[in-house]
Amino acid sequence: MQENLPWLKNYADVKYHLEYPECTISQAVLKNADKFPNKAALSFFSKNISYEELKRKIFTVAAAFKRIGISENDKVLLCMPNMPQNVYCLYALNLIGAVACLIHPLSAEGEIDFYINKTQCKCAVVLDDFEYKFKDKKVDIIITTSIEDELLLYKAIAYKFSKKSKKKEKNIKFKDFIKNVRFNEKDIVNRKKEDIAAVLFSGGTTGKTKGILLSNLNFNALAIQTQEMCRYPVQSKSMLAVIPMFHGFGLGVCVHTMLLNGGKSILVPRFNVKSFAQLLKKEKPDYIAGVPSLYKAVIDSKYMKNIDLSCLLGVFSGGDSLSENLKEKIDSFLINHGSRVKVREGYGTTECFSASCLTPYHMEKKGSIGLPYPDTYYKICKPQTTQDLGLEKEGEICISGPTVMKEYLNNKEETENALKKHDDGRVWFHTGDLGVIDNDGFIYFKQRIKRIIVSRGYNIYPSQLEFVLNSHEKVSESCVVGVYDPYKIQKVKAYVVLKNDSENKEKIIESLKEHCVKNIAKYALPYKIEIIKELPKTLLGKTDYRKLEKEE
Repeated sequence: MQENLPWLKNYADVKYHLEYPECTISQAVLKNADKFPNKAALSFFSKNISYEELKRKIFTVAAAFKRIGISENDKVLLCMPNMPQNVYCLYALNLIGAVACLIHPLSAEGEIDFYINKTQCKCAVVLDDFEYKFKDKKVDIIITTSIEDELLLYKAIAYKFSKKSKKKEKNIKFKDFIKNVRFNEKDIVNRKKEDIAAVLFSGGTTGKTKGILLSNLNFNALAIQTQEMCRYPVQSKSMLAVIPMFHGFGLGVCVHTMLLNGGKSILVPRFNVKSFAQLLKKEKPDYIAGVPSLYKAVIDSKYMKNIDLSCLLGVFSGGDSLSENLKEKIDSFLINHGSRVKVREGYGTTECFSASCLTPYHMEKKGSIGLPYPDTYYKICKPQTTQDLGLEKEGEICISGPTVMKEYLNNKEETENALKKHDDGRVWFHTGDLGVIDNDGFIYFKQRIKRIIVSRGYNIYPSQLEFVLNSHEKVSESCVVGVYDPYKIQKVKAYVVLKNDSENKEKIIESLKEHCVKNIAKYALPYKIEIIKELPKTLLGKTDYRKLEKEE
């Protein structure tokens, strides 16, 4: 099959076939405690945690889980931001053969009910601020932890003044949970690379939320692949882990990739530009990974004015589409702040444990999301079929490789719809995304298949209209949705955010209408253009077009 892979000619010095650890994710990380025990593995509010200390904490937490009755294949809900306790729990559970299920701490109580019922978890580890959400939930044991547990004293005091606790009930405190325990190596469960390491949940913006089962191999393969694509060795390098751990991009790229390869993950529990700028100045990270909305906030901020970015070896964008306009602005910002690198856009899905495609370091193509990761195969199929359309044809993006999930949790029907064995003998994940592979092997994301507006029998793709709107000189970003119409079935409405909100809106709307008439087919023209201050975002930072649809 390899001779038919057009992207290999543009791989430069990147190896396409790699070797992956046969062990579990915890074993892979713990090996580094023997290699370089004194090197920093994690950083949290200026507190460094060495690989040796990380090992001790993982063993301690593993022993604590065993003491409360957690055993092989049991599931434990982790409801925390990016903080050391989240990392300890993930690898400790893996060490004893249990499974971590990571969820957003801002999840609504109804969503938490869904996660608990879906996973049948026996225990939950929760940030104390959100303890009240677990009141009367069907969970045997609830362990609460706090940011302050891992902060240096002066940082803890400052943090206490910056938040209001909403605790409403008493549960086991994390400090008590890990008291007076001793780890017994007999408790280590020698799991296989195919066994489940964690459960992540899809964002839910394209349908019902699904639990995604990710194996030890999925984790370890992603870490090795990302290291290979980075250009520079990750060992002894650092990355700002701003993207949350419940997100595949944050967990896989920002945390596990760094820890497996001997780097340092700088954990950021919540993002704001002021503290982000301070971290950049103090930590001087080698790598940053973020979603487009994060980068937009950064480049627009006054706090970034005098920040030196010459330290950066890699800047990665994923989690949502990066517009050409925003990419140009980010690249210009990086250059003006001393950086030697440009932003490299990638593409991935939680079902493939985030990144599976990345713009190479030595070349880029306008509008492309890059080349497939090592050992990762891409093909374009006719939607809802296994028919390979070949190059330069638009169809459904399908992916095969070592990071493809095992299955959806307790959802055989959705698993069979997503994972299909093709004539080549490989199992392919059908992404539900439309895309193109060009003759040089570069991938282009076009549109979610399910996000289609049907008007008078015509298929209208919102992203294409958004591209036109975003090209207008007055527009910062836009979102196009379908609105019910008894005659057309749906009609098109555009929401627009302006670069300068103080300008004459009526004149701009007229200008936008003229711009649309010039660039959009008549049947796809918006019946209304509404200017709003900002677009709603999902918990993962993507534009929440479903919320706009519901408002109509």
